[in-house]
Amino acid sequence: MTVSFGLYQAMPGGPTEAMKSVILSQSGSTGMDIDRLNTLIQLYTNVNPDQPVHVQYLNYVRDVVLYQDLGRSFFKNEKVTTLILQRLPWSMFISLYAFALGYSLSIILGVLTAYKEKSRFDSGVSSVVIALNSIPYYIVGVVLIYFLAIEQSYFPVGGRIGSGVPVGYNPDFMISLVKHAALPAISMGVLATSAALSMRGNAIRILGEDYVRVAQLRGLRDTRIATQYLGHNAILPMYTQFMIGIAGVFSSAVIVEEVFSYPGMGLLMFEAVKTQDYPLLMGTLIVFTAISLTAIFVADLTYSLIDPRISVDES
Repeated sequence: MTVSFGLYQAMPGGPTEAMKSVILSQSGSTGMDIDRLNTLIQLYTNVNPDQPVHVQYLNYVRDVVLYQDLGRSFFKNEKVTTLILQRLPWSMFISLYAFALGYSLSIILGVLTAYKEKSRFDSGVSSVVIALNSIPYYIVGVVLIYFLAIEQSYFPVGGRIGSGVPVGYNPDFMISLVKHAALPAISMGVLATSAALSMRGNAIRILGEDYVRVAQLRGLRDTRIATQYLGHNAILPMYTQFMIGIAGVFSSAVIVEEVFSYPGMGLLMFEAVKTQDYPLLMGTLIVFTAISLTAIFVADLTYSLIDPRISVDES
């Protein structure tokens, strides 16, 4: 909140003056009383431009923390909280979709490459993962649109569901929902594939443990050793990375939703930037930051529960 408020105050051209111009142009009047103008600005932003900056800041924090009031969008003329709650579930959906795709693939590839270390499979997969992480995820999105949506028409180009699809818990709606979110999720999931190399390193270290050698001597199948013995223990040190990855994947929605015209919170933030809708921009920035910090905080609190080998000093 402090950073967003500071950015708000430091924006070139003066956000307060910009909002005054917008309000005057929308009202069609150039001679509005200054007190009424300041009242309207306070209604939209929860900031009274006549007050000192520190008083504006304290009032803004009070309204956000105590009343969950992020102001009012003066382009959409709705409460910022309402607009965010309408879009947030869709952004969460494609983010979790991308997280599940990216990290599931990373875990599988990491374990398999470690188990087949120094083989052609190991070299090939490692090279592909490095190449994918060298390409910006939004470029991957553009490539996916061209080949899978425009050239082959396997997936729709944009939107959340197809036109004419009845909304509700029915197969047509579910299929349309998954198909429209597939390409954004795949392009965002590229961010998570870097975990495959970390998983590979952890798995190679665990391969030298005694319990893995005993399992091999017992003649257990390779798939069982790779999943139950190797994968399970190699994934534990990556728990924090996974939680931080949720924040990274979620924040990437700002660009991905614009590329795919997917109406989530990221596209809402992008629209706020284009229209200079400062209350909406500040609100979305605070929510994105809160989700990122919450994911990291939860990881710190729960890591010892996930991995019993980690003890907390209570002294």
